[in-house]
Amino acid sequence: MRECFIPEHGIAVSAENVLGVLSLIFWTLILIICIKYMAYVLRADNKGEGGILALMALAVSTKPTGPLGKRKLVMLTLGLFGAALLYGDGMITPAISVLSAVEGLKFITPVFESYVVPLTIFIMNALFLIQRFGTARIGVVFGPLIMIWFLALALLGIHGILLNPSILKALSPDYALQFFFDNNFNAFLVLGSVVLVVTGGEALYADMGHFGRRPIRWSWFTVALPGLVLNYFGQGALLLNDPEAIANPFYLLAPKWALVPLVLLSTATTVIASQALITGIFSLTRQAIQLGFWPRLTIIHTSRSEIGQIYIPFINWSLFAGVIWLVLTFKSSTNLAAAYGVAVTGTMIITTMLAYVVARNKWHWRDSKCLLVFGGFFLLDLAFFGANILKVKDGGWVPLLIGTIIYILMITWQKGRKVLYQRLKERSISTEVFCQRLLQKPPLRISGTAIYMAGDPWGVPVPLLHNIKHNKVLHERVAILTIITKEFPSISKSSRVEIQEIIPNFYRILVYYGFMETPKMKHILEACRQNNIHFNVNETTFVLGRETILPSNDPSLSLWQEKLFAFMSRNAQRPTAFFKIPPNQVIEVGIQIEV
Repeated sequence: MRECFIPEHGIAVSAENVLGVLSLIFWTLILIICIKYMAYVLRADNKGEGGILALMALAVSTKPTGPLGKRKLVMLTLGLFGAALLYGDGMITPAISVLSAVEGLKFITPVFESYVVPLTIFIMNALFLIQRFGTARIGVVFGPLIMIWFLALALLGIHGILLNPSILKALSPDYALQFFFDNNFNAFLVLGSVVLVVTGGEALYADMGHFGRRPIRWSWFTVALPGLVLNYFGQGALLLNDPEAIANPFYLLAPKWALVPLVLLSTATTVIASQALITGIFSLTRQAIQLGFWPRLTIIHTSRSEIGQIYIPFINWSLFAGVIWLVLTFKSSTNLAAAYGVAVTGTMIITTMLAYVVARNKWHWRDSKCLLVFGGFFLLDLAFFGANILKVKDGGWVPLLIGTIIYILMITWQKGRKVLYQRLKERSISTEVFCQRLLQKPPLRISGTAIYMAGDPWGVPVPLLHNIKHNKVLHERVAILTIITKEFPSISKSSRVEIQEIIPNFYRILVYYGFMETPKMKHILEACRQNNIHFNVNETTFVLGRETILPSNDPSLSLWQEKLFAFMSRNAQRPTAFFKIPPNQVIEVGIQIEV
């Protein structure tokens, strides 16, 4: 509410404008969250999982109505850039949320004004330090605190509405339309602030895998929506009685005796909101790793019972550095508001476009219905994005810069791995040809089992060819193991492993995982045992290739991309640690590859 009436918008705090802005806020909540996300987007679940990468995978897996290559490329590009924008959102949300809460201290006494930024940084330090412990232990506190928060919002709103019940007229959309007629372009600029009321829509969709569609809908319509609407209308009623309260209508809505508890409650709930988005970024990163768009990183599971509770140290401290930079650079929630809007509205547009593809190709909607529903949402999202993109010079450049950097990293890794696999394939031969040569000219066999890791399910891994060429020996039992990530969140245990015995004691093993799952060698060997293939982990040698990436003049990647990919490859977590392979049973074969 406060951001809608900043001086840059040129909107006076008059009764007509207050009613108009409040009507815009109310109908934005209804159209964007209640209808777009609750009624339609939440239907686009990928085996129960939500979020933009899950939606992208769902859209790519649908049967296309045109050329596969171009459509798949467009959907991948949209999904990846939307995910990249969410990383920017993951930095901006903690900064703006905690700053806005701590700013309430200024209304207790002006003495606290100089302590807002240091206190925010202190809270950020504590927030990111506790991430390694996971949310399992403190999760039981979150629900009751959020319930108290929405109850407080509702009670404050009712108190404000009773001061001036005429504010309820803003429920009519006529006031929103009249606001546009009266203020023209300035009203369009206000949309850039109105969108702040729906910034949690994407996070709500991303959390579907944790909670399920039904609980999200119930909690929204019975708790969150009533609390928000009552509070916004309470703020509007306060402004009708006292336009000067625009300085901070939320805190000024509370009685003086309740100001300190409200600041504490606001700070606690913004920390919880930040925590939820940080863990959401962890989940997004794991999806990107499994789908091949991000290098392997250390992933720590913080709960034995909840698969979604993970901690990724590199991402945690990268977000922390970004958040601290934002707090020190922008210093107030008002300055950060422009940056926040661009990130959220950009992702919302991409979600609408991908949902259109899913509705058309998977739900088999008629073109007219798809255009009517998602075309309307697209125009609405475009209006909000257009209002925010005008603030690029005031901070909107931040998420665009972060998003562009993350997108470049993801697409470079994906393209680089594709070229790398092609180079390895060129050095390889098919498994069938290799086995025929073994039968024609058997090498010396030594006791034990060797499992060769291969990224390509087609051929023989280069380390195995090198072993035969230079050592001229082979273990009694040999398996070529390839881990394949499917475009589904999870794979059932019965479908986990596919084993083919090409010749006696020579196996090709394909292991399937979903993009929400982290492969572990112990689980893979257990799945093999269930298929009557027994590997004793203590008597098995694991052979992996260790590629050294060398830049070349290949046109597939530009020189800077080749160097960037080589740097990312050097710093990626080793497969030994990522797949939880016993390190004292691993042999790595060095391979130099020009990309």
